[in-house]
Amino acid sequence: MTLPGTPRTILIGADTYPPAVNGAARFAGSLATGLARRGYDVHVVAPSPTGRPVREVRDGVVLHGLRSSRYPTHHNLQISLPWETRRGITEILQEVRPDVVHTNGSFIVGRALVDAAHRTNLPIVATNHLMPENLVGYLLVPGSMHRTVGRWLWQDIGRVYAKADVVTAPTPRAVDLLAQHAGLSHAVPVSNGIDTDRWTTTVRDGRTEPTVLFVGRLDQEKRVDEIIRAFALLPEGLPGKLEIVGTGTKADDWAALAAESGVAGRVRFRGYVPDDELLTAYADADVFCMPGVAELQSLVTLEAMASGLPVVAADAMALPHLVRPGVNGWLYTPGDVRELANRLGDLLADAGLRHRMGAAGRELVAAHAVDGTLDAFAEIYEKVHAMRGATAAA
Repeated sequence: MTLPGTPRTILIGADTYPPAVNGAARFAGSLATGLARRGYDVHVVAPSPTGRPVREVRDGVVLHGLRSSRYPTHHNLQISLPWETRRGITEILQEVRPDVVHTNGSFIVGRALVDAAHRTNLPIVATNHLMPENLVGYLLVPGSMHRTVGRWLWQDIGRVYAKADVVTAPTPRAVDLLAQHAGLSHAVPVSNGIDTDRWTTTVRDGRTEPTVLFVGRLDQEKRVDEIIRAFALLPEGLPGKLEIVGTGTKADDWAALAAESGVAGRVRFRGYVPDDELLTAYADADVFCMPGVAELQSLVTLEAMASGLPVVAADAMALPHLVRPGVNGWLYTPGDVRELANRLGDLLADAGLRHRMGAAGRELVAAHAVDGTLDAFAEIYEKVHAMRGATAAA
């Protein structure tokens, strides 16, 4: 344990990490590379993306990839065996000797890291990105058990994160959920943050066929079927098309729905796209739609706002923290496809409204700039390091 002085060596634990494509992985990658740019000595322990143990430097971050296997019901998730993870993390802690550990998960890697750090009296920061309700569909348990398993998973998050000095979540709503379901009453909100300068606005007013964009996993909780069904209700003759970026378990079903609804000619499923093409997808769009009902923040919605897009989003979970109705977009009642169609139709028909709302979103997203997130975690690291140092000296 190395407590004296300013914390400079940070070990980040992640149950999912780039190149995995999901919000938790993207945040862990952004945090690690952002801290490295600020001069921190940053190490990450996560399941290896290739399955084989790896140690490599990426963007100034030392990645310790643990031996892993692909999870059978999720093509984009690698998991490590608990006993190998515990052994690997013990060795990494002895080698790295971090000033602070920061876990971004409470499952195999996160649990082992928190337990090992707790035993050795290291300062611990824990960030929750998980809605257990999103996970149970991938578990090999009967549907009748999903609600019970979801409650147990919340309680398990509470048991693991109770050992942390500071617990964070990306929004006030996510913090409330930790208090209600995990018994963690002292968590604090820290936005995931995005690099707002990376996303650029373009002149969109002269387009004859405006585009609605969705970006995300094509899984049930994202409810992309609602956008497709809303497109089928748009007034005849109203120009507009829908672009869907992402992969997932419902991709084939939703492509079939577009055909059945008579809108296949207006809907394009692009699948996975690399970062440079994603920038282009935002730049080529005119409206962003997020119908998901389990968003603890929604990085893609922040990216859309930074790109100057008005947003139509479900009035659920943390999305109302981002969308101010009538200012930078609209909220709609989840499941009310007619209301969604009306909101999309209003924006597709009015380029001036799109421009005004997009500009407002660009201003609002400044509060989520990644530099503010990095500042917040640097302050937290200082706090927990000082707390443990005072305890050790007592």
